Amino acid sequence: MPNAVEFSAFVLKKGVDVSDFLRIADEFNEGFLSKQKGYISRQLLASGEKWADHVLWESMEDIHAAFKNAETDAVARNYLSCLNLNSCTTTLFCVEKAY
Repeated sequence: MPNAVEFSAFVLKKGVDVSDFLRIADEFNEGFLSKQKGYISRQLLASGEKWADHVLWESMEDIHAAFKNAETDAVARNYLSCLNLNSCTTTLFCVEKAY
């Protein structure tokens, strides 16, 4: 059962094609995120120009480790290069109760 949730909202950089972004998002999930310790699942959400990543993790420590690993990973950097980093907000949640 997930014990931690990462929710990151963002918009894409100007000029980033959505179909290219979706391909890069797949590569990010397969080549980096799904290989991280504690990763459970991910949903990529969209509403107009707004996007969000909703990722379930086994622990908060796993999220922090993945963030650190992303700093030096080429696949993760490629994904992040598509995002307008000034628009990004990330909130980490602990699961208090699941229904």
